[in-house]
Amino acid sequence: MSGLNEEYDEKKYGDQYSTQVGSAQDAHAPETAFGEGEVKVGLKRQLKARHMAMISIGGVIGTGLFLGTGSALANGGPLGLFLGYTLMGSICYSVMISLGEMIAFLPIPGGHIKLAERFVDPALSFTMGWNYWYNWVIILPAELSAAAVLINFWNATINNAAWISICLVVVVTINLFGAGAYGEAEFWFASIKVLTITGLIILGIIITSGGGPNHQSIGFKYWDSPGPFVQYDGIAGVTGRFLGFFAVLTQAAFSYIGTEIVAIAAGEAKNPRRNLPRSIKKVYIRILVFYLGGTFIIGLLVPSDNTSLTLNSGTLKSPFVIAIRNAGIPVLPSIINACLLTSAWSAASSDLYTSSRAIYGLALTHQAPKIFARTTRNGLPYVALAFCATFGALAYMSLGSTAGVVFGYFANLTASAGLLTWWGICVTYTRWYAGLKAQGINRKTLPYCGTLNKGAFAAWYAIVLISIILVFQGFDLFLGAGEAGYVFDHATFITDYLPVWLFPVIYLGYKFIKKTRVVRAEEMDFATGLDVIEAESYDEPPPRNFVERIWSWIM
Repeated sequence: MSGLNEEYDEKKYGDQYSTQVGSAQDAHAPETAFGEGEVKVGLKRQLKARHMAMISIGGVIGTGLFLGTGSALANGGPLGLFLGYTLMGSICYSVMISLGEMIAFLPIPGGHIKLAERFVDPALSFTMGWNYWYNWVIILPAELSAAAVLINFWNATINNAAWISICLVVVVTINLFGAGAYGEAEFWFASIKVLTITGLIILGIIITSGGGPNHQSIGFKYWDSPGPFVQYDGIAGVTGRFLGFFAVLTQAAFSYIGTEIVAIAAGEAKNPRRNLPRSIKKVYIRILVFYLGGTFIIGLLVPSDNTSLTLNSGTLKSPFVIAIRNAGIPVLPSIINACLLTSAWSAASSDLYTSSRAIYGLALTHQAPKIFARTTRNGLPYVALAFCATFGALAYMSLGSTAGVVFGYFANLTASAGLLTWWGICVTYTRWYAGLKAQGINRKTLPYCGTLNKGAFAAWYAIVLISIILVFQGFDLFLGAGEAGYVFDHATFITDYLPVWLFPVIYLGYKFIKKTRVVRAEEMDFATGLDVIEAESYDEPPPRNFVERIWSWIM
C-alpha cells in the first residue's frame, strides 16, 4: 500500500485486518521463552509500507557513503573508487535478490537467521545470529563516535563524551517507543538522507561544471592529475593500481552493509507478502543512483591526494564538505553537516534496532538466554534492547585516540562480519533453491522470484567474490614484509580477520556440542507458518491519484 493511503486502507479493511493480525501475533509469541504464568506477547507488526521502503533505502545510505568514501578515494583514486563500489554493488544486489526471494515467502521473526536454521543447519543459524548481533553492536559505537565528531564542526571545545551521551540517549529513546516509532523516525531520517545525497549529486554537477562562486570548471581535472588510480603504497605499475582498487572493496562493503535489515524487520512488517518484495525490487535503483552516482561525483570533486580524506588525519570530513569549501560556498557546509548528523543518528538507531532483534531471534530458538525473548505488551523486546544499548558505551574509546582511527577499526570489524552475513545468506539460498527443486515447487509461484537466480547463479556469484575479499582483505599488512623497518600492524590484522576466524570456530563448536546435521533438501519445511503469514496479507486498493501513483512507484 502506498504511504499516503495507509490510514484509509486500514479503515476499509480494519475489522478483517485486526482479526488476522491478532491471531498472527499470538502465533508468533515465544511460547518456550517464558516461564509459566508470564505474559507471552512477542513482536507485533507495526511497520507500514513506507516504513519498510525507507528502512531499505536508509540501509543503503549512511555514514559509509558520506564519510567513508573519503579514505576509499585516497586509496583507489576516482576510477578505483567507482569500480570498487560498482563491484560491491553487484554483490549487494545478488545478496538482496537471494534474500528477498526467501523472506518474501517466509517473513518470520529473526529473518535470515531463522531461515538458516530451517533450510541449512541450526549450527549455521547460531553462527549467523551471533555474528549478526556482533556486527551491529560493534558498529553502534562507531556511528555514535562519528556523530560526536560531526558536531565538532561547529563546537570543538566541549568534550565529545557529552555529545556521545546525548546521541546515545536519542537513539535509545527512539527504540524504546517500539518498532512503529523506529519506523517513523527512520522514515523521516531516510527522507533527509535521500534529499541530501540527491542535492549533493546535483550540486556536484554544478560545481564541477564551474557553477560555484569561484566559477572554476573542474571537469575531469583530477582524473588527469593526480590520476584515475592511486599507486597503492607507492607500488608502481598495474600491481599498484589493482591493489588500490582492491583496497576500496572493504570500505565499500562497510558502506553497503545494512541493506539486509529489511529481513530482520520482516517479522514486524505489515502485509509482508506485498511490501517486502516492493522494497527489495527497487534496491538496484538505489545502488545505481545513490552509490554509483555519488561516488562518481566525489571522484570529480576532490583530488585523491587531498590530505583531509584519510581517517588518520585527526578528523572525519566528508568529501562533499571538502568540495563545497573548496568551491567557496558559504553556510552550505554547516547545512550539509547537519544532514550528515541526522544520517549518523539514523544509522545508530538502526544498529540498535537490528542488534536487539537479532538476539531476540536467537532467544526464540534457545540459542541465547531466554530472558532476551521477553517483550512488553506492546511487543518491545526490552531486555534485548537494554543489553544491546550498553555496547554504545564503547564509543567513549574514541576520546583517548584519534576518532578517525577508531572509526576505521570499527569499520573493518563491521565490514568483515557483514560480508560473512551476506555469505551465510547466499549459502542459505543455495540450499533453499535445492529444496524447492527437490520438492517440485515452482519458483515463479513465489511472491518474489529473482530472475538472475536461475540455477542460484547470483548467490554463487556473491559467495565466490565474498570469499576472495575476506581472504585477501588484509593484503596491505604484508606489503614490505622482510624489508628493514617493517612493522606488522597487529591492531588492523585483528579487526580485519577476527570475524573471519570466529565464524568457522563457532559453527564447528556448536555443531560438535549439539550434534546438529545439515537439513536434507527433501526434508525442508516450506509449509509451517504459511497460514499465519497468509492471514497477515491482504488486498489493497490501487492508487487513487497521480501523487499516490508516483509514491507507489517509489516505494
